[in-house]
Amino acid sequence: MTSVTTGRSAPTAPQLHAHGTGYPGYDVSLALLPESAAMTRRATRTTMRCWGLPEDLTADAELVACELVTNAVRHARLRNAREPGHCRMSLERPAPDAVLIGVSDRSVIRPAKCAPDENDTGGRGLMLVESLAADWGVIRRPVGKTVWALLKT
Repeated sequence: MTSVTTGRSAPTAPQLHAHGTGYPGYDVSLALLPESAAMTRRATRTTMRCWGLPEDLTADAELVACELVTNAVRHARLRNAREPGHCRMSLERPAPDAVLIGVSDRSVIRPAKCAPDENDTGGRGLMLVESLAADWGVIRRPVGKTVWALLKT
């Protein structure tokens, strides 16, 4: 298991040591800053390629992981704090043809799908996750929650 913690400075590329099928495959602690979306995409893409998974599944996983981290950045970030807070993104392979993506944060507010107008620039993240994932959900934790999505080939 590899963990990388980012601070307020620009994120650096994590050193990945992806495992084969099993628990957990990869996890990373990310600052609740917009720049963490780029690190999420890189980490997901690298892990999926290390596992030798198909490019279409890799692209979907990259998008889903980025959406879940972006939601954490937008909704779980500490307000009026000097430190933005952190979330944890994990990638697991519960089966050879499946990838489980999880993003945990300290917010107790459950994510909710929106019905954005066609002119809205946001609010489509969970609709996108739902359309790409075989299943998704939220697990309440003693402190916060984990939003997860299961993708299959």
